[in-house]
Amino acid sequence: MMSKLSDDYLFVVAIDFGTTYSGYAFSSRDDFKRDPQKIVANQAWNAGSQRHLSLKTPTCLLLDNKEEFVSFGYEAENKYTDIVIDRQQNEYYFFQRFKMQLYKNKDIKGEMLIEDVTGKSLTAMKVFAKSIEALMLHSFDIFDQRGKEIKKTDIRWVLTVPAIWSDAAKQFMRKSAELAGIPNNQLLIALEPEAASLYCQDLPIEKLQGADKGYCMTEEGTRYMVVDNGGGTTDITIHQKLTKGSLEEICRASGGDCGGISVDNSFYQIFVKLLGAPLLKIMKEKDPSAYLDIFRELEAIKRTVDKTNQDNVTMSIPRAFLDEICKKHLHEDFEAVIKASPYKSRMKVRFDKLRMETDLIKNLFKEPSEKIIQLITDALNNKYTDLVSVILLVGGFSDCKIIQDEIKAKFPKMRVIVPEEAGLAVLKGAVLFGHRPEQIVSRIVRYTYGVQYRPRFNPSIHDPARQVVTHGIPRCIDAFDIFVEIDSKVKLGSKIRKEFATSREFQEFVSFPVFQTIQRSPKYTDEDSCTHIGTLRLAIPNPSRNFRNLDVEFAFGHTELKVTGYEMQSGAECETALELI
Repeated sequence: MMSKLSDDYLFVVAIDFGTTYSGYAFSSRDDFKRDPQKIVANQAWNAGSQRHLSLKTPTCLLLDNKEEFVSFGYEAENKYTDIVIDRQQNEYYFFQRFKMQLYKNKDIKGEMLIEDVTGKSLTAMKVFAKSIEALMLHSFDIFDQRGKEIKKTDIRWVLTVPAIWSDAAKQFMRKSAELAGIPNNQLLIALEPEAASLYCQDLPIEKLQGADKGYCMTEEGTRYMVVDNGGGTTDITIHQKLTKGSLEEICRASGGDCGGISVDNSFYQIFVKLLGAPLLKIMKEKDPSAYLDIFRELEAIKRTVDKTNQDNVTMSIPRAFLDEICKKHLHEDFEAVIKASPYKSRMKVRFDKLRMETDLIKNLFKEPSEKIIQLITDALNNKYTDLVSVILLVGGFSDCKIIQDEIKAKFPKMRVIVPEEAGLAVLKGAVLFGHRPEQIVSRIVRYTYGVQYRPRFNPSIHDPARQVVTHGIPRCIDAFDIFVEIDSKVKLGSKIRKEFATSREFQEFVSFPVFQTIQRSPKYTDEDSCTHIGTLRLAIPNPSRNFRNLDVEFAFGHTELKVTGYEMQSGAECETALELI
């Protein structure tokens, strides 16, 4: 479990661990007091060309065959290209875009495996930990360059996660960070749309595209929707501005897997139709740099093309390499392949450029934009969202003009605001959250939580088939003891108390299965909608012949589940663990 957060720090360093891109930013405690917006984001990530100079780096990791770190980000991509050319890829592990494993996998375990690009497996936690460590060590290099001698214990670390992630996925990230060397009591988990919301509060009007002159995000009573369009997921939350800069959540977070990589996947399918999946596989294996160059070009196009574009879209391609593999495997050059394809009237090759009809590129955005618009529509249909008049678009995918245009067209009565550098809003907001996590004063619970227990059997309430007799007392098995109901508003710091007791002499611990459901008032833990998410375990201090009573506090107003147990007779705190993975 997470331990009590230390208040002793000099800097906040936030790590935005993204599906496609990652980065970090920081500010000192003193700078935050003088100017909260004085946040430093690393500017050293470079793909090797001016066009791809970036404040973030690709989320990809290179390890050697001893599972030791080699490189991360652009450097990992470039080194792996050389490794493939030298035909040494069997001696390395190369992982990319692996964050979505924690969203798609509904049964997250600490020992679960993920595969690298060649199919070799490692434990997922090691891959995540090595990646977090790479970003952490890179930040120390920046401190060294600035002449600052900083230790891990001088830093409050913040790690970002989507708000729609499961509690198990959040715990997985915390444990990965611990494995990377980040002290547990100096780590905060920040929810990505919340972080972005904090960042946009104090931005000047000229940095908020779509805001009218004189508009202010900080006006008390303002309700607005934050739509965080990232690489893998879209994450939606709705906030209301309170006094003194505080925010409260109005309805529970929602979202889905309709991020920017869906455009990449659709673009990939175009090349599958052109070259065939086997030839694309050969291309990735023989010269991954050529493959990477194509998708880096797409990344730039995604941000510039908009609904009004009528001209053809032009992108650079590795023409010589494409001609080579096409002649070898298809017996004609790349241009001839296009002329014989379903795209013959929609794309042309000229030297090292590929020119495509704009509609071909626009269509890549059709499915994700429709999904995003449906998510926004569903969120706006919530009974608590009738006063929402502003949509705040953040996240890297929100930098895409088409996504902005589609949302503005669908919701003409809403003010759609896009902050400057929408892709950095989460990262910089996470720094602000690290300095002042109490600024989010309340949150809405996404599930009904409780434990499985055996109350005394009540024939007017309980199913007769569930009756058992224990120590002469009739009890109901598999009953759901509710701690908190779905859609409850819980204030930061509010605690829900439950009493438990030992059932035998010299009992060393008590444990309860923990469940969640989207039902408001479940009766039994084996109902279809109920999911077993983990086990609550409390160690009994100084076990004895006497039966012991325990008081357990559950705090639901934070970004993670927090549990603390006490032995009631002595008041001593129990060692408490809520194991979700």
